Amino acid sequence: MRRTRDGLELRVDGTLASLRRPDGGVTGVVWWALAAPIVLLPPHRRRVLLLGLAGGSVARAVRALEPQAEIVGVEHDAQVLRMAREHLGLDELNVEPVVGDALDFLRHDRSQYDLIVEDLFIGPSRSVRKPDWLLETGYPLFAKRRRPGGLIVSNTIHEMPGIVRAMRRLGGRVVSLDVRGHWNRIVVSGEGLPAPIQMRRALREHAPLQAVLPRLALKSRGWGAVAGADPLGSGSVSRL
Repeated sequence: MRRTRDGLELRVDGTLASLRRPDGGVTGVVWWALAAPIVLLPPHRRRVLLLGLAGGSVARAVRALEPQAEIVGVEHDAQVLRMAREHLGLDELNVEPVVGDALDFLRHDRSQYDLIVEDLFIGPSRSVRKPDWLLETGYPLFAKRRRPGGLIVSNTIHEMPGIVRAMRRLGGRVVSLDVRGHWNRIVVSGEGLPAPIQMRRALREHAPLQAVLPRLALKSRGWGAVAGADPLGSGSVSRL
């Protein structure tokens, strides 16, 4: 843990994993972007699985957007959860924390979720990457845990092409939320996902997201699995 002018930071292997702002602001733009798709779901369909809970920044944004959401958060590092409880107010978020490996959880859990948020990274900050199992094993397991009409969200840095391909194999539209000023691109997929322009309009209706939207470029990454298609090819972009 360290205190900076931006707030109280939790870093894991040098990577910023969570932030609690001193001015009462909920969290940073990347975590808001990861949580934002919850507002696209029907109010009665908001059971959330967070893979990579860390200090609870995504959970805090989810709770701000949907106070009634049921949130399950998986975190492999018990010490990280302890620090989140002691310093970042995790317990006040009414999250069901699970200490364990995300892959083991996915293999043994039998629940289904309306929103699955994957925020898994391993390794030190200069070589941070996704777990090796994510693309070939993880996404088929996500599909089993996702309720019909649900959404899958991934935080990507260099891995976006592979993640887009994995999402396209599951069917449905794929949209990225590219975060200005960061390497992160948040990728969302689902059968009921609106096109970027309609998605931006839906997000704009929620006051907590209005300050975030100017820093996000929404871009369509395709619909369904199209043989030979380039998942990073040209698509509609919404910055309005």
